[in-house]
Amino acid sequence: MSDLFKKAISLGVGLTIVSKEKVEKAVDELVKRGELAPSESKALVDRLVERGEEERGAFKTAVQEQVQRVLKELKVPAQSDVTELETRIAALERRVAELEGTSPQEDTMTDTRTD
Repeated sequence: MSDLFKKAISLGVGLTIVSKEKVEKAVDELVKRGELAPSESKALVDRLVERGEEERGAFKTAVQEQVQRVLKELKVPAQSDVTELETRIAALERRVAELEGTSPQEDTMTDTRTD
C-alpha cells in the first residue's frame, strides 16, 4: 500500500513541476505579446507556483486520508497496535519462562518445529 501512496505523491509532485514549467512559459508568452510587464512576470509566476504548492498539499492530504480510510476498512492494524502486541507478547513470554524456570531466550532457541 505504501508503494501506491508514494506513486500518488510522486504524481502530484510531477504535476506541480510540469505546471510550474507551463506557467513560466505562459507568462513569458504574455510578456512577449506585451500583455504583461516584465517586472510583473516574476510575481505572477511566484503566486501561481505558490497556489500550485497549496494544491499539492491538499492533494497529499486527500491521498493520506483516503489511504487511512482504506486501511481502516481492511482492518489493517496500525504500527502502534503491532508494537503494543509485541510488547505484551514479550512480557507474557518472560512470565511463562519465569513460571517454567527457564529464560525466554533458551525457550525460543530450543523450539524445533516439524510443521
